[in-house]
Amino acid sequence: MSDCLFCKIAANQIPVKRLDEDDLSLAFADINPQAPKHLLVIPKAHYATAADAPAELLGALLAKAAALGERELPNGYRIVINTRDDGGQTVHHLHLHLLGGRHMGWPPG
Repeated sequence: MSDCLFCKIAANQIPVKRLDEDDLSLAFADINPQAPKHLLVIPKAHYATAADAPAELLGALLAKAAALGERELPNGYRIVINTRDDGGQTVHHLHLHLLGGRHMGWPPG
């Protein structure tokens, strides 16, 4: 999708510090962090929401986020997928938030 921010990042049109990358996904720091450490995991292919993505890809993204969390946030982390406007999704390209670096309260909001 030509006007999608995350598609441009995946295509190297917008530079980011890549924390992890494979054929399917890319991980990098969020530019608007909501926790002391806030990382994103995106698929390289465009899927607007989690509901649009194949189950195998969702599993791979979750596994990638968990591995990254274990590496980057050994004291604990939260994985979040916001879906559509009411779910808090602001970039309509599937992405997983990995939040940590502090105690995460409950309920989240």
